Amino acid sequence: MDQKFITTAFNFEGCKIVKNLGIVRGIIVRSRNIFANIGAGFQTLVGGDITLYTELCEKTRADAFSIMVKHAEEIGANAIIGMRYDANEVTAGVTEVLAYGTAVVIERESSQNSQ
Repeated sequence: MDQKFITTAFNFEGCKIVKNLGIVRGIIVRSRNIFANIGAGFQTLVGGDITLYTELCEKTRADAFSIMVKHAEEIGANAIIGMRYDANEVTAGVTEVLAYGTAVVIERESSQNSQ
């Protein structure tokens, strides 16, 4: 699926939704490792962006996103609308990240000019 057809909005300009295939999701549960915790601990002493955690969060979101897209492709969607992320702590140091949206089939609207 072309990533340009994934949006947090509920439509695509110039396209119409011809079929709603329902909710799709991608879920990842990740834990921090001891080395990342130690490295991040040193970064917190200095302040600023804690890059080890930022990278972990970005990778986790990307993985959840990829699973969601794969799910949508498997059921025949060519677009996802209303896409969102959610995250919850399962237990100390273990986080669930969920990417979800509505899988749809879209078509370009034909421009009909009256003459």
